[in-house]
Amino acid sequence: MLMAIILLLQREMKAAYSMLNNPLKTLTKKEWLLWLVSLTVVILSNLATNDLDLLTLISALLGVTALIFAAKGNVWAQFLMIIFCILYGIISFRFHYWGEMITYLGMTLPMAAWSAITWLRNPSEENENEVAIRTLNKKHIIGLTISTVIVTGIFYYILAWLDTPNIMFSTLSIVTSFIAASLTMLRSSYYAVGYAANDIVLIVLWVLASLENPAYIPVVVNFAIFLLNDMYGFMSWKKRELERV
Repeated sequence: MLMAIILLLQREMKAAYSMLNNPLKTLTKKEWLLWLVSLTVVILSNLATNDLDLLTLISALLGVTALIFAAKGNVWAQFLMIIFCILYGIISFRFHYWGEMITYLGMTLPMAAWSAITWLRNPSEENENEVAIRTLNKKHIIGLTISTVIVTGIFYYILAWLDTPNIMFSTLSIVTSFIAASLTMLRSSYYAVGYAANDIVLIVLWVLASLENPAYIPVVVNFAIFLLNDMYGFMSWKKRELERV
């Protein structure tokens, strides 16, 4: 029994080590192009403003890179997402978007850490650099639905108590963020659909913010680029899922 446990741990450690290899080596020419174009657009949009915010720029560059790695099913995406959550939480705090701050620091960040562990423990049999894709069953869907309703109700009252600006969009952002983070943890290809929906909500939120302060226009551009990358992520995971069938 002890030997079997040791062998199991050795296999898991070997698989985890394989997933922690340099993720840049796995990118295709198309993905390199998408990544570099995304980085360029983000940099130019941030430099174009009169009030360059290095925190916004760095968080966007990390976010774009995380999405490219996520599209590959690479666990490094989750590590970068943890850093992104911290930086984005600070940005949201400065504009008093309490919902965004609480969501990313109190929910998305710990779920990204949990997802990192889950992904490391479930490498794909076809490619150890990628996480194995899971097909959701009725139990997953029911559990996700119930937990989303509960989380939405709790966070709405918290946001109302904090007098959060644009509370309806902030609440909708929480819903889409929770669904996206949960689907990521569950290793579902639909995680990217959740994040794409969240990107659309965040584009609206930061457009409203930029009407008050034009310095936030680069944040709008950043999430537009995120939307493009999340759409690619969904297509990438679906392609792998169909090839597996």
